[in-house]
Amino acid sequence: MGEISGAAIIARALKTQGVQTMYGVVGIPVSGIASAAQREGIHYYGMRHEMPATYAAQATGYMTGRPGVSLVVSGPGVLNAVGAFSNAWSNRWPLIMLGGASDSTRVGMGDFQEAEQVASLAPYAKWAVRVESMERLPQYIAEGVRKAISGVPGPVYIELPGNMIMGATDEDRVEWAAHVSDPPRLPSDPQAVEQALEVLKAAEQPLIIVGKGVAYARADEEIRRFVEATGIPYLAMPMAKGLIPDDHPQSVAAARSFVLQNTDVIFLAGARLNWQLHYGLPPRFREDVKVIQLDFNPEEIGVNVPAAAALVGDAKVTLGQLLDRLDEEPWQFPQDSEWLQTVKAEARNNEEMVAGMRGNDGDPYGYYTTLMEVKDAAPRDIVYVTEGEGTMAIGRTVLDTYFPRHRLDAGTFGSMGLGHGFAISAQVEHPDKRVICVQGDSAFGFAGMECEVAVRYKLPITWVVINNNGIGGSPVDRFTGEHLPPNALTPGIRYDKVMEGVGGKGYHVESPEALRAALQEALTLDGPSLIHVPIDPAAKRKPQKFGWLTR
Repeated sequence: MGEISGAAIIARALKTQGVQTMYGVVGIPVSGIASAAQREGIHYYGMRHEMPATYAAQATGYMTGRPGVSLVVSGPGVLNAVGAFSNAWSNRWPLIMLGGASDSTRVGMGDFQEAEQVASLAPYAKWAVRVESMERLPQYIAEGVRKAISGVPGPVYIELPGNMIMGATDEDRVEWAAHVSDPPRLPSDPQAVEQALEVLKAAEQPLIIVGKGVAYARADEEIRRFVEATGIPYLAMPMAKGLIPDDHPQSVAAARSFVLQNTDVIFLAGARLNWQLHYGLPPRFREDVKVIQLDFNPEEIGVNVPAAAALVGDAKVTLGQLLDRLDEEPWQFPQDSEWLQTVKAEARNNEEMVAGMRGNDGDPYGYYTTLMEVKDAAPRDIVYVTEGEGTMAIGRTVLDTYFPRHRLDAGTFGSMGLGHGFAISAQVEHPDKRVICVQGDSAFGFAGMECEVAVRYKLPITWVVINNNGIGGSPVDRFTGEHLPPNALTPGIRYDKVMEGVGGKGYHVESPEALRAALQEALTLDGPSLIHVPIDPAAKRKPQKFGWLTR
C-alpha cells in the first residue's frame, strides 16, 4: 500500500477514536501531527502556550466524556503543561497529552530539548508511556483512550520520539486499532440501594449534595427526578450547578453554611469530602452526621467520614435504581417539616442580604454590583467560566446556571491560569451559545495572550476582567516607595487594550450603567470582546461565618 508517516498514523488513529479537536503549540518535532490531524478532519487550535492548550483539551474531556487532546513540543514544552495536566488528574477528567521527545536513537546524547518527561508526568497520569514502535502507534493511542475513560477517568501522557513522528513505514505493517467504546455503566449493589433509602428515610434534617461526578456521568435527568421525588433540599457543588436549574425551589445554595452545619444525613452524590466540603468534619458539620455516599470509585468511600451507606456504581444507573425503588414504594420527606421551613427562611435572608449589596458594595463599586450586571445581561443558556479567588467565589453565589456542564472553574485543584483555555474549549464545544469568562486581573495575567487565539478563530467569547489591582486586592495608595505589597499589581492597567491590540473589541467601564451597555453590545458581536471593570481594591465578600478553608 505504500509508505505512511508516523504523523499520519497518529492522526488517523485519533480520528478512529472519535477525536474532533486538538489544542496545541507546534514546533520540533510535533508540527507534522497538527497538519496530519487537519487532513483527517480534526480541528486543530493553535494556542499561545502549552498550559492553556492542555486546559482546553481537558475541558473538552469533561464536557464530552471522551478525551480531549493536547499537542506539545519536547522538553520545556511538555514541562510547561505539567500543572495543567495535573489539574485533569485532580478533577478526574479524561485527557490525552501527546508530547514530542528526542529521537529514540539519541537518548542520553544531549539531544535537542532532551528531558525526563515520562517521569515528570507519571505521578499525575493514569498512564505515561514512551512509544517504542511506529507500527504500534494506533495501539498506544487506543490504550490511552481506554485508560483515560475507564474506571476513574484521568489524563494520559504519550511520548512521541521525533523519529517516530517524522519517520515512515509500510502501511501494511501498521497495527491499526478499533474504536474504543465508552466503558460500561455499572449498577450499585441492590442491598446498598435499600440501605441508602433506609438511612435517608430516618433522617430529620437531610441534605443532598450534588458534585461534578454526576455531571460527568450525564445523570442530569436522574438527579432532578431524585431530588423532586424525595422533596429533600439540595446543594450543588460549583460545576454541578445547572444539572438542576439554579432557580429550582429545592436549591439551598443561599443557605450553604447553615445546611452543612445542621444536616444530620447527607446524600453525597458524585462529590468528595475534601477541602471543598471541609472534609465533612466539625465545625462545618455535625459530629454525628451520617453520609450516604455515591461514587464510582470504591477507594473514595469513607474518606474522612465513614459511610453509613455506600453506593459504588455509575451515578446515572444508581440514581435510576433509587428511582425505581421510589416508584415501587413512594416516599417523600415531609414538606411541612421544621427543617425545610428553617432552611428556606435562612436562604431568603441571605438572598436579600446579597441583593442589598448591589450598588452598596464599595466606591468605586465592587464584586456584587459587577456580577449582578453580568447575571442580568447573560442569556439563560450562557456558559460561564470563572477564575480568580474573589471573582470565582462570589461568582458561584451570584451567577446562576441553568443547563448541565455550563459552568467551568478551578475545581478540585484550585488551579489558576485555566480560564482562557476553558473558555476557548467551551466556545468550540458550544458554537451556538455565548461564553462569558469572568476573571480577576491576576487570573487574566496567567494567559492573557490566548485572547489572540479567540480572535484568530473568530470565537465570540466575552471576557469580563474584574480589576481590584492585585492578588486579593491592593490599594493604589500603598503603591509607593521601595517595598511594594507582595500582592500588588501595577495600578491603571487597561486590560481592554490587550484585547484591542490583538484585534478584538475592548471596553473600559467605570459605572454599572456603562457595564450594562457594554455587556449588551458585546454579547451580540461575532468575535471576542473584553470588558475591563476596575473595582474598589478593598472590595470583599459579604461577611462569612467561617473562613474559606477549614483548619
